[in-house]
Amino acid sequence: MPADKNFLDKSVTSKNQSGIQSLEIGLSILDVLIDRNEPMMLKDIAETMQMHPAKSHRYLVSLIRKNYARKLDDGRYGLGDRINALAALGHTELSQNNLLARLTQVANEIKDTLNCGVQIAKWFSEGPIIIQSVEPDSPISIITRIGSRMPLTTSATGQLFASYQPDAVIQPLVAAEWQSSNAAADMTEKLQSLAQLQAKIRTQGYATVTGDMLMGINAITIPVILPHLANSAVNLSTSNDKTASEALPLEYAITIIGTTEQLPMSEQQNVVEQILSIAQRYQIA
Repeated sequence: MPADKNFLDKSVTSKNQSGIQSLEIGLSILDVLIDRNEPMMLKDIAETMQMHPAKSHRYLVSLIRKNYARKLDDGRYGLGDRINALAALGHTELSQNNLLARLTQVANEIKDTLNCGVQIAKWFSEGPIIIQSVEPDSPISIITRIGSRMPLTTSATGQLFASYQPDAVIQPLVAAEWQSSNAAADMTEKLQSLAQLQAKIRTQGYATVTGDMLMGINAITIPVILPHLANSAVNLSTSNDKTASEALPLEYAITIIGTTEQLPMSEQQNVVEQILSIAQRYQIA
């Protein structure tokens, strides 16, 4: 198609450098979604690319498979979780400090102290997403891929975030998780159990799971309390009031993950104290 040829001509930056044209086309389609910054219909993407819709669709399928794009229920295409994670990597606010760099320092110190994997997650509209992972210097390394969305009901990361978000936000997301897992339990009963878990997490100030996602793997997640919220009247670690807790926007969390030998739950309180001590030195807890 002539329009495709015109596009390919534009993608060649130098006669002395060879590249993979199909990759450049795919990335250009991704650029279209990024520049528009809102879901688009296939025909609009194809028109912007000057490309036949069927061909545009093939590239979109590949982008969706790699989680750089997603297809909405109404047929439109939007950005996927990996783009959200990449955007979070460039998040540089909070008194001109690079927050992610600070959190990574904390993660590395925790990793060196406990010899466990450490993950940093950020809350997005679709749920918590891993934006950084630090592997321990150990033959056994349990880590989650950057860009992965963590389940709200079975992961320590998800359970913590679910305890500090409005019910109107959380309930549709957890309902979707339960439906996808074909859980047979009554929805009302499950929501009641979740509410009890949320209250417990808000009381103790952290979340834990023991083999809920992977047999023999434990995890502990603590909230990241940013300095501009430190003087708030509401304290995440002591408030059991759902409404009051929601007043503090929990954006980030740190998860420590390891085997039952690396992260024994019998030492849970001691481990949490070590984690908080490290986080407090960096003024994020």
